Amino acid sequence: MKKLMTGATLALGLASAPAWAADDVTLQLKWVTQAQFAGYYVALDKGFYEEEDLNVTILPGGPDIAPTQVIAGGGADVMVDWMPAALAAREKGLPLVNIAQPFKSSGMMLTCWKDTGIASPEDLKNRTLGVWFFGNEFPFMSWMSQLGISTDGKSENGVEVLKQGFNVDPLIQRQADCISTMTYNEYWQVIDAGVTPEELVTFKYEDQGVATLEDGLYVLEENLSDPAFVDKMARFVRASMKGWKYAEENPDEAAMIVLDNDQTGAQTEQHQKRMMGEVAKLTAGSNGALDPADYERTVATLLAAGEEPVITKQPEGAWTHVISDAALN
Repeated sequence: MKKLMTGATLALGLASAPAWAADDVTLQLKWVTQAQFAGYYVALDKGFYEEEDLNVTILPGGPDIAPTQVIAGGGADVMVDWMPAALAAREKGLPLVNIAQPFKSSGMMLTCWKDTGIASPEDLKNRTLGVWFFGNEFPFMSWMSQLGISTDGKSENGVEVLKQGFNVDPLIQRQADCISTMTYNEYWQVIDAGVTPEELVTFKYEDQGVATLEDGLYVLEENLSDPAFVDKMARFVRASMKGWKYAEENPDEAAMIVLDNDQTGAQTEQHQKRMMGEVAKLTAGSNGALDPADYERTVATLLAAGEEPVITKQPEGAWTHVISDAALN
């Protein structure tokens, strides 16, 4: 009887004990909710984070949100950002570390009117070119430097750089001969404006050898000394990459999951499905681990970016395989 009572008491104690709480993770995106970040929304929707005992909150970005400021202020555990911005922040004192790299390839390119006579990069001289700033201009500056083209203004060996907003108006309104676009976003905005692909010429930064890494996952270096944080991030990366590979294989379903998570109602099914198809090309070939050769190419591109490079010296400790090794092996 005593044994029975002990068992009953134990069972009662277990029943009243609180369930083991999942670890909270807050992810700050670089931009608004769209298929560019589909892998994370898929991982959330499909329960991949839950399987890793994670309670993940995804914070959308936007024109007034700087991921580096959010993570510096403790508003996120991990963030999505482009490596130029992350390395620049690191050199200025914010110790960001790349822990995973879901995007293998760059989606950045220059999109030009064909009727301007632009057929090759050498034809860009004496043109007006729309360029994104806030750290996104450095691959362009490096490219122009390698071509021997000045960015001081229109001339026989120079171009006029138009600071481009996050729209395609300068091209549509003929204020610029070329503008910055992403393969998965702004290029299609040009097409949706009534322009045909045959009217355009595009130059992918990947093809020009000046592409820099985009959409990596970054954390603060100090947190990597905490074994619990490292374990949590390894589980986060593992679940996220599962989400990304699912999105690659099921692009239309992934696009619809993104739409379900868009609180603004600004996105459309056609645009998100098209975007996901293009984003899948950029994540293809990555298992989540940063390729050191891609990192070295990014650093070399940034150091060669003319008179005002985004970084002035070789970074140290800017990436680690500790998290991806634990997640993937």
